[in-house]
Amino acid sequence: MSIYGKYEVYLPKVMEMIVSDIEKFNNEYKLKYDENAYEHFIYRIKDESHMREKCESQGLPLTAESALDKIHDAIGLRIICNFVNDIYDTVNYIKSLPHVTVAEEKDYIKNVKPNGYRSYHIILQLETPFEDVHGNTPGQYFVEIQLRTIAMDSWAALEHRVKYKKNLSEDNLSLITSELKRVADELAACDLSMQTIRNLIRSTNGGIL
Repeated sequence: MSIYGKYEVYLPKVMEMIVSDIEKFNNEYKLKYDENAYEHFIYRIKDESHMREKCESQGLPLTAESALDKIHDAIGLRIICNFVNDIYDTVNYIKSLPHVTVAEEKDYIKNVKPNGYRSYHIILQLETPFEDVHGNTPGQYFVEIQLRTIAMDSWAALEHRVKYKKNLSEDNLSLITSELKRVADELAACDLSMQTIRNLIRSTNGGIL
């Protein structure tokens, strides 16, 4: 049996709820600014085998309650934006949704990790018309969302490869870590400059790019 139990059938429906909300925001944004709020938007339901591994790594029993209540990323979304302000505009929209409660929020853009990692993480608790693991209807389901600029996402992908790369010498690893931090800061400066240019263009075009 799936670790998600009988609730497995609800996960695609819950995901579609929040995906539709974000796509609606993008449509409204495009009408207002003649550009998209994001460049890429991907989403997934965590593979059952990966969820089992995560439960085991955290010492949790292999139950639907562990997968859907103790762990909060069974449903995951990643939004890749062109500009930093688009991240905050999208987050503010998501927070305004009446069926959404913010369960956890980490702004690694304003509070950069020591290694240079930048991203915005938010865990939502969605009120849905479906039964949850506690037997409640309407039920509550968690969704994890990561928002990054294109530059942040490219950096994170490279850093992820380094993290899981085996057989790196200590000297090489030290050099790579230092270079990643330097590049992260340079990319952040580029993001800021790009945002400034976009703001200037908008201000000279009555708010339209």
